[in-house]
Amino acid sequence: MANIKSAKKRILVNETKAARNKAIKSKVKTAVKKVETAIDQKDAETAKTALKAAIVEITKAGTKGVYHKNTVSRKISRLTKAVNGIA
Repeated sequence: MANIKSAKKRILVNETKAARNKAIKSKVKTAVKKVETAIDQKDAETAKTALKAAIVEITKAGTKGVYHKNTVSRKISRLTKAVNGIA
């Protein structure tokens, strides 16, 4: 454990940020999983609805700095391509 006050604060702040990032990434993964499940079941309507929700979550994660903008673009692009493939 750190002895310096600022180092102790850093540890606490880092834990808070890590928890926030983990929650946001979890939301993204859940949204992506819903899209992939709909794709596996060949359900185009559900996939499109889930894709819209997933795009919102992924974009939010990018805006909040959890993901790099290129990662956001890549994830959205791959999901969209997969959904368009079943339609």
